[in-house]
Amino acid sequence: MACTLRVAKCRLALAGGVLLVGGNAWAQQPIGSVAMQDATVAGSLEVTGGRAVLVGSSSVTAKDHAAEVSLQRGGTVKVCQTSGLHLSSGASSSAGAPLMLALDRGAIEVKMASVANDAVLTPDLRFAVKAGGPLDLYLRVTRNGDTCVEHRGASAPTLVITDSFGEATYELHAGQHVLFEHGSLREVVDHETSPCGCPAPEPPKTMSLAEASLTPSGDGKVSQTQAAVQHPFPAAQSEGLAPGPEIPQAPAGEVHAQVAASLTYEAPATGTAAAEPAPVAAKPVAASAEPEEKHGFGHAIGHFFRRLFGGGSKD
Repeated sequence: MACTLRVAKCRLALAGGVLLVGGNAWAQQPIGSVAMQDATVAGSLEVTGGRAVLVGSSSVTAKDHAAEVSLQRGGTVKVCQTSGLHLSSGASSSAGAPLMLALDRGAIEVKMASVANDAVLTPDLRFAVKAGGPLDLYLRVTRNGDTCVEHRGASAPTLVITDSFGEATYELHAGQHVLFEHGSLREVVDHETSPCGCPAPEPPKTMSLAEASLTPSGDGKVSQTQAAVQHPFPAAQSEGLAPGPEIPQAPAGEVHAQVAASLTYEAPATGTAAAEPAPVAAKPVAASAEPEEKHGFGHAIGHFFRRLFGGGSKD
C-alpha cells in the first residue's frame, strides 16, 4: 500500500482498521465518533471535521465537561467529566456486532439499542445484555468501588451481572436502581436514591448569587443551577470525578493579616446558677503612631508656679 501525505491515517488503517479472517479482508466498522474539543482520544481512530472516528479499540477521556460519543449503530454514550471509557466492538462485518464498554472510574450514561452479548465492564463487575432491547443505563463507579446503577425504562433488557471471579451473579431487571457497595454482589442496596449519572453542570457565569436566591422555579423549589450558584463547590469534586481546587499560597515576601483569639471559660461556683459561657477574645493592642510627649523646661516652670499658688498638679 502506498502512503505518501496520508502516512498517519494509513498507519491507523493498517493497525486497527483492516482485519484478515479466513483469507478475506474487510474494513472494520466504526464504533462511533466524539468531538475532539470534548475529550482526549487514543487508539484506533481517524480525525475528520473536528471529530474522532473510533475504529476498533479506542479510549475516550472526557475533559472538564461531559463528552458524548455518537454510536454508529444509533444512540449515544455520554462520558461524564474527567471519566475514562474504553470502547471496542466484536470482529464482525455487520453493524450489529457486540459492543464492549469498560469504565475504570467515573460515570457514563448509555442510551442505545442494545444487542445480545453487549457488555459493560467496571473494575469489579461485568454487565452482560441477556437479550436485545432499548438500553438506558446510568452507571457510576467511585474511588472505593461503590457501583451505582440506574436501569431505566420499562422495556429495558435484563442484565446479567457477574463479579471478577465469577463466583456470584445478579440479574438486574428493568426499572431497578441499585448500589453495589465496594463493587460486591453480596452487598446490594436494592432501593438506591442517589443519582448514578453525570453530576449537575456548573451554573452559568452570568447568574449572580442574588439572582439565584430571588428567582425560584415555578413550583417554588430551587433548581440545580440555583443550588450550584448558592453552593458553588463542584459536584464532580465531591463525587470523586475531579480533583479539588489547590489552596492558593501567599506570594513570597507578601505579609498577610491573621486574627488570633483565645477563648477562656470559668466554671460557675458551687451552688450558683450556671450561666452560659461567653468567649473572651484577646483585644489587639494598637501601637501609637505619635511619639511620646516629652516635658521641657517651660513645663517645669509652670508646674512650679501652680504648686506655689495652690493651683495643684494637672499632670
